[in-house]
Amino acid sequence: MTELICHVDSYIQDFTARVSDVQADHNIVVLYRTAFYPGGGGQPCDIGTLMLGGRTLAISRVKRQGDDILHQIEGELMLPLPQAGGEITGCVDWERRYRLMRTHTALHILCGVVWRDYGAQVTGGNMEPLKGRMDFEFEALRQELVQEIEAKVNAEVENGREVRVRFLPRAEAFEIPDLIRTKINLLPEGIEEIRTVEIVGLDLQADGGTHVANTREVGPIRVVDYKSKGRLNKRLHIELVP
Repeated sequence: MTELICHVDSYIQDFTARVSDVQADHNIVVLYRTAFYPGGGGQPCDIGTLMLGGRTLAISRVKRQGDDILHQIEGELMLPLPQAGGEITGCVDWERRYRLMRTHTALHILCGVVWRDYGAQVTGGNMEPLKGRMDFEFEALRQELVQEIEAKVNAEVENGREVRVRFLPRAEAFEIPDLIRTKINLLPEGIEEIRTVEIVGLDLQADGGTHVANTREVGPIRVVDYKSKGRLNKRLHIELVP
């Protein structure tokens, strides 16, 4: 099982870890612990480098497979191969990670405002660095309402709300009202501990992604487009400043 240390601290950029497996045929290295986020919940995976014996291995993709996190090496693995039990140093592409942290938190602010003020559930979402979209169960969406939402979202950014991460037993977590904001509960039955992300005073959700520690770090949020994706499905596109 790979320990996902970015679940505890999203600001970790560099780390050391022991190699648990090497899949040379697929250019994959598996570690006992990693700071690379493997993707999920609409958030792309991290990229970066692994350093071993003076060599730098570029990581082009990270994904979860069962309890393991697989690190895909760009190009061919050069000899000598990393050995199981050997120590390796990892470095996350920090500029990209931090932009994704800001974007993911921005989407939670948007979700919190829309849920609090309009009672609309999330029906989908996706993001890339500094851009994202979220779908809501709105029957109607007009320009004036979009402008109103944008103003409320930016007011919450300026409020400087703390963002907290906690791990709760499943039974305790599901006692929290409205913990799942998506139309469909995507949490597998086998997960016994639920990671929650709380924007204090605004939003509390089950979530596995990386986030900033305070809403002010997000910066100004622009709602750049909105579309109808069905009678009860409306899409909002946001962008952040670099």
